[in-house]
Amino acid sequence: MIVLGLTGSIGMGKSTAARMLKRMGAPVCDSDAVVHGLLGRHGAAVPAIDAAFPGVVVAGAVDRRALGAAVFGNPAALKRLEAILHPAVQAAQRRFLRQAARRRVRVAVLDIPLLFETGGERKVDRTVVVTAPFLVQKSRVLARPGMTPEKFAAILARQMPDAEKRRRADHVVNTGDGRRATRRALRNILADVKRRRGRQWPPRGYQPGQVVHA
Repeated sequence: MIVLGLTGSIGMGKSTAARMLKRMGAPVCDSDAVVHGLLGRHGAAVPAIDAAFPGVVVAGAVDRRALGAAVFGNPAALKRLEAILHPAVQAAQRRFLRQAARRRVRVAVLDIPLLFETGGERKVDRTVVVTAPFLVQKSRVLARPGMTPEKFAAILARQMPDAEKRRRADHVVNTGDGRRATRRALRNILADVKRRRGRQWPPRGYQPGQVVHA
């Protein structure tokens, strides 16, 4: 099985690319969706976040705006949050890969916003970076509810520059070229990786039913 890492900076079209890959038959583990579940009502991360950030939990769920305000512009607070969320997300990704392997899928996709920033490229076989011209990216992001130029700038400051991501990627998809071109590029990538041999899954020495740790 090939493990494909999908990433891209905010507003580059990663979610659209993930949906396209899923429709092409490649299962996708959406890290953002995993986080939503962890923060939702009675989510697994809620108690730890409540302890680390008092006041952000309301009716058993994390108020994402309150949490965002608590970590915005505060690197130490952001590190505390990441220390809670990252292990839980990685565990969900391992469960996803085990399930995909049992179904004998040829390509499984890990959708990871901060793939290179967290060293996640070492846990996948091939990487795909979605990109777009800066003005397209900016217009997409600022159209989101509650987004401001200041928040956009702060998010970009946390993320690896797009040019560096493209340099490191095995495959680059320019979503600024439109949906048809994006779909064609992704289809070509799937055809290419299916001809390759996966090296990341199963991990060396893995036995079915074994619990795999990061």
